[in-house]
Formats: sequence, C-alpha cells, structure tokens
Amino acid sequence: MLRVLAVDDEKPLLEELLYLLRSDPRIRSAEGASDATGALRRITRALESGPDGPDAIDVVFLDIQMAGLTGLDIARLLTGFARPPLIVFVTAHEGFAVQAFDLKAVDYVLKPVRPERLAEAVRRARALLGRPDGARAEPDAAVPARRTPVPPAGADAGAAERVPEQIAVELGGVTRFVAIADIAYVEAQGDYARLHTDGGSHLVRIPLSTLEERWAARGFVRIHRRHLVALGRIDELRMDAGTTSVRVGSAELQVSRRHARDLRDLLMRQATG
Repeated sequence: MLRVLAVDDEKPLLEELLYLLRSDPRIRSAEGASDATGALRRITRALESGPDGPDAIDVVFLDIQMAGLTGLDIARLLTGFARPPLIVFVTAHEGFAVQAFDLKAVDYVLKPVRPERLAEAVRRARALLGRPDGARAEPDAAVPARRTPVPPAGADAGAAERVPEQIAVELGGVTRFVAIADIAYVEAQGDYARLHTDGGSHLVRIPLSTLEERWAARGFVRIHRRHLVALGRIDELRMDAGTTSVRVGSAELQVSRRHARDLRDLLMRQATG
C-alpha cells in the first residue's frame, strides 16, 4: 500500500484531494502540505528515513502553481536524490505537461480532479513501484478502428486493417477521440507526442517512436527525430542548398539528411502510382 503526500496551497482543493486519496484502498496513509516549504520539510524527513523507514513517502501528489517555489521547482530538487518519491502532478494547467514528464513524473492529472482519473494515477504509481527494474508501463490510448486510410507504397496492405483509426486524448477531464486520418503530422515533446490536425493540436503520453511503429501502415513516415508526417498530407518538398524540408499545410518541417532520400523516393513512387 502507498504512503503519499499531497501538496496544494489552496486549502479546499488540498482537503478534497486528501479525501479522494484516503478513500482509495491502495493508499495506506495520506498527509497534506499547504506550501512548498512544508512539503520540502516533509520530503526531507522521508528521504532521511529511507524507503523502508517509518517516515517514508512513496508518492507526492503535487500542485504546480504555488506561492514561492512551484511544484516544478520541487520536482527538480528531488532529481538530485538517488531514490526520491514518485511525482504525480495535479494542476489546472495543461501547458506544463512536457516539463512535468521531462522531470520523470508518473502522471499529470488536470483539475478539477475526477475520482476515476486520480485512481488511474494511483494505479500507475503502484505499478511502477512494483517493478524492480523501474520500467514504466507504456499507456495505450488507441481505440478500435472504423476506417482504413491508404498505406504508403511498399507497406503491408493487410496491416492497415489492424491499426486503430482513432486515438484518445484527454483534456480537462474530457476524453476526446481524434481520427488518425485527421492528423497531418506529429511532433515529439519528450516522451509525449503532440498531434497536429487542421483544427488544432493534442498532447498524448506516447513516444514518437511508438506512433511511428504503430502508424506506418496508415501512411505516416519519419522525416526527423522530432517529426512524423502523414505522407498524403505533404503539399511540397523543398530542397535548397543541401537542406530538405516539406510543407504540410501552413507548417514547414525540416527533413533530416538520413531521411531525405527515402522520403523523396516514397513521394516519387506515390506520385507515379
């Protein structure tokens, strides 16, 4: 069972978070801290106690925007320790997700906190603590397919039938299903990926390399370490002074040298049938 610390400088929100945590049967104890200073004192005591000591803390549920030190500041301080507690950020702001994951956060829960979403964060933390090698289970946000886009030349035609047609993205407690066919390109942001569509962008907690493997049969090709592009959404291929780029809608994306030749060949094969 988990020993947790909840940190939030808004007392009503802290009390609600503690209530939800204490209602979870997987939580042994849940303490609260209403500011960064109190949180650091408690975490320091836990680190001095050791992971098996009487004052140990397994997981810190941490708000980001607080007076004085922010939750991100606290997480950065903890990266200097050999065995710090796991971090789950609980915040009203989506914009810090990439920074949070770069700091090895287990999860990123948006306010207002839904009990089932918090329960999922507890599950992830508990699963991670139960892995002796510290490996993180990869979330799978895809759902079953309904349509079949055309795969790139040379792709396994039957593979496209096996690839889900939508991907689930979560924002503010609402799960939205985005059609893969609507995604023009994907941008790596740490171990997250940002999906770019004509109507906006969506952040998902799936590495770009995983999407590259899953969506190859859907016509997505790697053009750079940071970008995965839907082949059929490329409007222009530009070569200038030894550099290659593509235009996808209003975005111009650089193509790395290692991918440039393969991309040109794919586009030529596509154009000539």
